[in-house]
Amino acid sequence: MKFDPVLIGPRRAESVANGWWLDRTINDALDAALAQCPERIALTAVRVEDGARVRFSYREMARMADRIAVGLARLGVTSGDVVSMQLPNCWQFTLLYLACSRIGAVVNPLMPIFRERELAFMLAHARSKVMIVQKRYRNVDYEQMIDGLRARLPELRHLVVIDAQQDGRPAPHSFDALLALPEWERESDAAALLSQHRPTADDVTQLLYTSGTTGEPKGTMHTANTLMSNIVAYAEAMRLGADDVVLMASPMAHQTGFMYGLMMPIVLQAHAVLQDVWDPAAAVRLIDEERVTFTMASTAFLTDLAQTVAAKRTGVPSLRAFLCAGAPIPGPLVEQARVSLGAKVVSAWGMTELGAVTLTSLDDDDERSFNTDGKPLPGVELKILDHDDRPLGPGVTGRLFVRSCSGFAGYLERAHLNGVDDDGWFDTGDMAYLDERGYMRIAGRSKDVIIRGGENIPVVEIETLLYRHPSIADVAIVAYPDARLGERACAVVVPKEGARVELADLVDFLKQRQVALQYIPERLLVLDAMPSTPTGKVQKFRLREMVRDPAEGREG
Repeated sequence: MKFDPVLIGPRRAESVANGWWLDRTINDALDAALAQCPERIALTAVRVEDGARVRFSYREMARMADRIAVGLARLGVTSGDVVSMQLPNCWQFTLLYLACSRIGAVVNPLMPIFRERELAFMLAHARSKVMIVQKRYRNVDYEQMIDGLRARLPELRHLVVIDAQQDGRPAPHSFDALLALPEWERESDAAALLSQHRPTADDVTQLLYTSGTTGEPKGTMHTANTLMSNIVAYAEAMRLGADDVVLMASPMAHQTGFMYGLMMPIVLQAHAVLQDVWDPAAAVRLIDEERVTFTMASTAFLTDLAQTVAAKRTGVPSLRAFLCAGAPIPGPLVEQARVSLGAKVVSAWGMTELGAVTLTSLDDDDERSFNTDGKPLPGVELKILDHDDRPLGPGVTGRLFVRSCSGFAGYLERAHLNGVDDDGWFDTGDMAYLDERGYMRIAGRSKDVIIRGGENIPVVEIETLLYRHPSIADVAIVAYPDARLGERACAVVVPKEGARVELADLVDFLKQRQVALQYIPERLLVLDAMPSTPTGKVQKFRLREMVRDPAEGREG
């Protein structure tokens, strides 16, 4: 695969000179841990369904990373090839990234919620050579799903399946048979395979798809330098070190889980605890049993955890901080969490393209966490402009632009969508303001995206599908607030003359087109006509008002 990381070269000299880019990869971090603390516990992966736990010391993790790396090479994977994986939080996820980094392959994590429609595009666009899935997860047969796509993916050479069995033994195409059990690292050519294609810190190491306003996902490219520069600053701001235990229940196929649950603990030589399915009661047990000190997830996770601890009347004394991002944190939730969890609640904002951009401080008053999204990390600059590109003063909402050492390398084969000007400023598509103390607050979006529990809903794509519904003349999808998930999606439709539209019908229509369940609207508002401008553009701000008070339409 030929990558085009066009945003790296123009800012390399400044980033190195300022000490933001350290030219250090995850290989260097793992090698350092192996040399300095080989017997320290590096990773504990927990399967909630049966409570099974798998642990790795740093020595064991490095050995398994080498083994899987040689196994991938045996499958024909080499420098620059894309290895895709659709996995929950599990030890194989972490080890696959480390293995890919050993041989210069690019890891492409895919959210478990994706279905045939999303996967067909992403795997083809990435030209994935290998796809790795768990046989079944949450009642979905992933092997069967990907097998059904193989005819449309001529460049996909191998489907590797975790837990695939044949006659009570690992099947020939299983993860165990191909990667985890053969002692590939002992083969005569292993040393050469593990050394000759190691990537530089400016090579693309991660390809992560993000939904936006263009109607199709964009492949966000990151290098070790862009990722590491953010992780180092983030860990320093959170005062994290080798003695910390980091719980990650947020999906590692998101940037949150990947950067701060997979990479950061290795950089710190700390202990990561992975939870595969979100269950707040299980999380409370893990925090207590593993002595977890830090975690990061969306507001919904914080709500569940605080309520569970309060209901059980138990404590989580080891937990020092919960960093919350993805949606504004209600003030009462911060107060409840402080009482029930006893942990500091930190507010943050970021993007797939940038990692964490702003954080509140551990020393800030609690009100900063529910009134702001924090201040920029070192190496990050913000500016707020009006629609004529003029700077705006404190308290005035405008378009948010970010210039960051952790900024992505560009969108794969979509450089025209990068949204970065000649001076390195990235147009986030968000509306925000800065207060008089330099704290930022996201105030809305100029781009057409709904964020449901930290997951971006591709509004344009879903609208395009619904336009094909035989009973719909016009459709728009807008957000409505939700106390737990932050936002949910409402479909606003104008039926064709004489037709009737019901929510259950829309849900079935989208399911038949293999749309991820989390992307399907959860409410329906039926109108006689869309509010629009004189030029015919739908006024979505009016629709959002109607969704909050649907007296002008009919709920379906």
